Amino acid sequence: MIAASAVAVCLSAAGVRVVLPVSAFTLRWQHTVERVLWEEDYVVRSGRLYPTAARIRGSGAGMEPPAGAVLRQGVWHYRPTAPPLMELVLARSEFGADYEFCAQGVCRPLSRWVPAASGPVRVSSC
Repeated sequence: MIAASAVAVCLSAAGVRVVLPVSAFTLRWQHTVERVLWEEDYVVRSGRLYPTAARIRGSGAGMEPPAGAVLRQGVWHYRPTAPPLMELVLARSEFGADYEFCAQGVCRPLSRWVPAASGPVRVSSC
């Protein structure tokens, strides 16, 4: 059990709720058409998810890097302009690989915690 004052991330979908005791994480996924890897970093603070950095390993239809992105060794790096979020909703598709949830230097498919058949996954502070 996590203490009430501890920071954690909740993954929720179709009646499944998993609590992960982390204060920072990265989401990784592959664009289903262009097959390009995207990564977004978040920190959890005051009950919200703060996007801190993002990377795109290429570009293509509908996935151009934003203004101000910097290309380093074939990877576009940028700082997201999105405000702090109450939650992220991750749509999952049978046509692409599952999202990866990375924390403390380890990445694992989202399906480790929430079965792919559960549909969209809500990521939030808890």
